[in-house]
Amino acid sequence: MDSQRIRQPELAGKLMSADEAATFFHNGMTIGMSGFTRAGDAKAMPRALAARARREELRFTVITGASLGNGSDGLMAEAGLLARRLPFQVDAMLRGKINAGEVMFIDQHLSETAEQLRSGTPSSIDIAVIEAAAITENGIVPTMSVGNSASFVEQARQIVIELNTSVPLALEGLHDIYLPAERPARGPIPLTSPQQRIGRATIPFDPAKVIAIVLTETPDSPSSVLPPDEETNAIARHVIGFLEGEVEAKRLPHTLAPLQAGIGTIANAVLHGLVASPFRNLTMYSEVLQDSAIELLDSGQLAFASASSITLSSAKYEHFINHLDKYRDKLVLRPQEISNHPELVRRLGIIGLNTALEFDIYGNVNSTHVGGTHMMNGIGGSGDFARNGQISIFVSKSVAKGGAVSSVVPMVTHVDHSEHDVDVLVTEWGLADLRGLAPRERAVKVIEHCCHPDYRPQLRDYFERACRAGGHTPHLLGEAFSWHQHYAQHQTMRLR
Repeated sequence: MDSQRIRQPELAGKLMSADEAATFFHNGMTIGMSGFTRAGDAKAMPRALAARARREELRFTVITGASLGNGSDGLMAEAGLLARRLPFQVDAMLRGKINAGEVMFIDQHLSETAEQLRSGTPSSIDIAVIEAAAITENGIVPTMSVGNSASFVEQARQIVIELNTSVPLALEGLHDIYLPAERPARGPIPLTSPQQRIGRATIPFDPAKVIAIVLTETPDSPSSVLPPDEETNAIARHVIGFLEGEVEAKRLPHTLAPLQAGIGTIANAVLHGLVASPFRNLTMYSEVLQDSAIELLDSGQLAFASASSITLSSAKYEHFINHLDKYRDKLVLRPQEISNHPELVRRLGIIGLNTALEFDIYGNVNSTHVGGTHMMNGIGGSGDFARNGQISIFVSKSVAKGGAVSSVVPMVTHVDHSEHDVDVLVTEWGLADLRGLAPRERAVKVIEHCCHPDYRPQLRDYFERACRAGGHTPHLLGEAFSWHQHYAQHQTMRLR
């Protein structure tokens, strides 16, 4: 083993296989695993533990930063290893188990997980499994994400380190590890700009807690985002036009405010559109950086980016790793408790850009539940930024399922972000700025600017009849979910 990977010689004796390390885990434990949006996730241990679970009863509560890569969530779910999972996931196999009631899933704001763990909710961490690029004299060097790793290491009774030799040692120094102090003596988090560093470059740990070091050379799963298309390009134009208007009205400076973008194809495509925009010297203060962030750094539009994770396509990952020195002074990775912290989001005046599954005529947004009942992925960090940011923008294509489903509906079937937290809604058809508008005024904007033309007459009819029935927020409760019910029965939301 390269001495640069393990710089505490006394730990070299803890090297063992993943199967050997798996024997330390026992039924009923709570496990904290590194990983955030497929980056920096534990890779060898989920497989070894799933193999054990196929031979004997072994069920855990598994807590991560966000989603895991390399099919780990699916493997663990299929093996019956997961009794409880939080706070976010994107795996189809796990999703099926959650919606069947076989895995208890806690959908949680990403800023809250570490804080709740300090209070012992849902339970304390028995073993932390952390991917690392190296173990230095001063601490653990994370890889392409920080997520909740620092909190897991701090709180866990025991630690397993997955040392990933496929990542370059040059990642050392990219991270800024800072955790809030315990209450009630906690002071303000001393961060006032995305470029600022307030912590240390490694995760501090007690070497006596380390029970195993497992070698792996499996890379992160590549991002699955799709390239921009006609609809996402149109959404990007609407958002950029809105931001240009904010600058012209002197509500924002020419450098805007720090940007946040959620994970996924649409948000990535909108940020990609900024490459051709007039904005310069932009900053990001986000939870995840996708391909578009690297493109904006390369184009010169983006001066600095702060996040908790870097999740890239295969080609963009190779480019990033091969030019790491170029990005070193333009990037920082932080614990998600800091990247998503409401105090900092409010202080920095973040412009949040997140994706909706559906939204209604009054501005309520459903980010998580298909048909109001079936979990898709989770709320992630969108609520952290929507409620606390300076401007909260939600984007969606206006229709799905080949036009059979409208993303703009009379009433959302599940509310993740209420109308009080949503400022701007955007589809390929247009943009509705809801700030300063009463519910009836909001509805007109949403219907005329965001709804697909095929559904606009249907939505106008609903709203007009609801207004005749009266109310501050007019609804026909007997019909509010009729579109969803019609889709369930006839595979289309078109009522005629």
